[in-house]
Amino acid sequence: MASSKVPISRLPLPQSTHILTHHLNPDPVAKNVKELVELIKTQPSVLRKSRAAHESAHFFYMTPLPLGFPYSIRPPPDDITKEERAAYVEKIISLFEPLSEVPLAPSPGTTPQSDFKKYHSLEREHHPRELLSIAPTCLRDCFPDLDVGDSLRVMGDQQSETKIEEQDSTPVEASKAAREELVDILSGNSVLMSIPPEGQDARGYAPWSLRYSGHQFGSWAGQLGDGRAISILETPLPSDPDTTFELQLKGAGRTPFSRGADGLAVLRSSVREYLVAEAMQALRIPTTRSLSLISLPTIRVYREEVETAAIVCRVAESFIRIGNFQALNSEQPDVSYMFLGSSGGAFAQQPPNFEALRVLGEWVTRRVLKLDIKEGEPWAKKLVWECARRNALMGAGWQAQGFMHGVMNTDNISIMGLTIDYGPYAFMDIFDEGHICNHTDEGGRYAYKYQPTMIVYALRMLLKSLGPVIGYESEHGKAVPPGWTEDIPRGKLKTWTAEAEEELSDDLEVYIMETFADEYWRLMRQRLGLRTSQINDHTEIIQPLLALMQKHSMDFHASFRYLTTFRASWMSPRTADMPLGNDAADPLDGFLQTLLPSDSSDTAKSVNLPEATKEWLEYLQTYAARINLAEEQAAWKELAGEASVDGTPSGLDQEWETTREAHAKQYNPRFVLRQWVLEDLISTLQAEAKDAGNRDLETPTKGREALNKILHMCTEPFKGWGAEGLSGEALTDEEKEERRLCGTGPMNLMGFQCSCSS
Repeated sequence: MASSKVPISRLPLPQSTHILTHHLNPDPVAKNVKELVELIKTQPSVLRKSRAAHESAHFFYMTPLPLGFPYSIRPPPDDITKEERAAYVEKIISLFEPLSEVPLAPSPGTTPQSDFKKYHSLEREHHPRELLSIAPTCLRDCFPDLDVGDSLRVMGDQQSETKIEEQDSTPVEASKAAREELVDILSGNSVLMSIPPEGQDARGYAPWSLRYSGHQFGSWAGQLGDGRAISILETPLPSDPDTTFELQLKGAGRTPFSRGADGLAVLRSSVREYLVAEAMQALRIPTTRSLSLISLPTIRVYREEVETAAIVCRVAESFIRIGNFQALNSEQPDVSYMFLGSSGGAFAQQPPNFEALRVLGEWVTRRVLKLDIKEGEPWAKKLVWECARRNALMGAGWQAQGFMHGVMNTDNISIMGLTIDYGPYAFMDIFDEGHICNHTDEGGRYAYKYQPTMIVYALRMLLKSLGPVIGYESEHGKAVPPGWTEDIPRGKLKTWTAEAEEELSDDLEVYIMETFADEYWRLMRQRLGLRTSQINDHTEIIQPLLALMQKHSMDFHASFRYLTTFRASWMSPRTADMPLGNDAADPLDGFLQTLLPSDSSDTAKSVNLPEATKEWLEYLQTYAARINLAEEQAAWKELAGEASVDGTPSGLDQEWETTREAHAKQYNPRFVLRQWVLEDLISTLQAEAKDAGNRDLETPTKGREALNKILHMCTEPFKGWGAEGLSGEALTDEEKEERRLCGTGPMNLMGFQCSCSS
């Protein structure tokens, strides 16, 4: 049977009503795709120099150009004029641009004609590209019709449960062509565009980079924008055409938002982002996704040291952030300025553009958040509250799973409530509510315990940006119309903003914190195997547990995972003041000996074991009583299909307790993407990148196999990896490695802090 999958160049575009660039405003330097093509022919440096976007612009049309920067340009002759020298540089850069049409990969005969043509530079040097990984889970969820060809062979075999389906009937050459085209497009080496023919006024289609501003570590930073991210394609989900996914290349080269940077991403940070996005999805935390990771081993990137480049293709329904709104109505509404940032790049902030603010708000309301608002009805306040709801739920997931983002600047807060822009993130090791995962964050602004507060701060900035719209809609009882500020004095707009902040800011905070708390306590009950809700759970069960973990330096995830094996029936004949008998046959003895750090543990801090044991016994007595509540047992027995005789807790270890353990394990990961796992993997991949010139890049390597094994474990974190619970003597080599990867790792990497450098 012929394959129903298609190469990336044959993926369909959404209908025009769903295409971002058909509804938001491009920068006037290239108002459409035809002008983009003309620009990269004649003045390509305009798109590669840092510059302030026009105040009305939401994005720049762009093309990926993943080259080392400054670009390698042969010096012009000495005897030419300044104007001729400038023209010479433009001509050389234009040779780097994708201006030559090349054939698309072949596809099944029944495939509709492609919406695209493929363009490539035939003049510039094309660096080697090594496909390190494609995420089967993202492929399955977002692009089920995408043909990745023989990528599986190149990547190295993965576990059978996550194998990318390869069509046996696809000819070998076609399969290779599909993979090569995929790598070409997802590495930025070739570009898909739809350029309208001469004489037609159609808008066409081309890649773009978004404009946004924001607060970084609490200080206004002016224009920021996609300085190294370029969105290359939107395509609908086959089963739901109203849902579209955007493919974005991170590390695809300079844009007008790059400031003093090179527009590239290093292999180190790319590996981190690629893996964690799929890990977060598996942990049920809203997130952007990862489709592919491609190494560019011969492109040198200069950070604290010289590294090699890589590109992650990340995926989301939308990459719009709070900062996109701030760019159009900042807290410096009367100023247009330029100054040099610490990186040496130019920052700017344009005066507000309230018409562009309306256009963006309507797009986000209708297409991104898909709010049920009729034509002409006010939307601004509802947009803020929906964004608040989504981010509160996301934040609750972070706290429940011990995730720390590290850089919660307002430009890194998604309007959809997705975890976005993974940088110096970390998952909690030894529990410390004050832990700071980003060593650049010297003041601890984004410490674990402050993350919910930072969500409130970001949403207040969104409220401020939309304040004039909220004020207008409140006063007039209808949505802002086109040209809505033409006859409104600037002072009135400021008054509306101040009134929105004064009247709604506290309500917004209460809404966020209540939404966050409800979700957080629900998630923590799931982790603790509690099926019912009791009013004192947070004060008697959850908070005391976290206090114990912090006091006795206990690993956050290992403790929660092991706590799933606790049986309330172990406590029934025992009181809190009864000493343990140090009896190995006593299950409670064995449980506590495994749970508590021992003096001989390589990863343990100094722990007062007698004190810890006493306090844990007291806690477990309370926890057991909570589990043994008649209402709780009845809920578990119902789930287990176990009939209740009279509703009275039996205290016996019956089937419901086994069901409870299995259920709780589905919310407590066995595998956690810890810093030591990442550092270990990155070291291997970096060494292979340095040796890329001495090997065939299509032959599987140990590093690629390790990467894809860890990816598999990331996407099934609750599975009992490494033959969990069994003795170590009978383990296979693979199970031993899985068990190692599930460990807490060396002491010197526990609580390891990363930098923002990427």
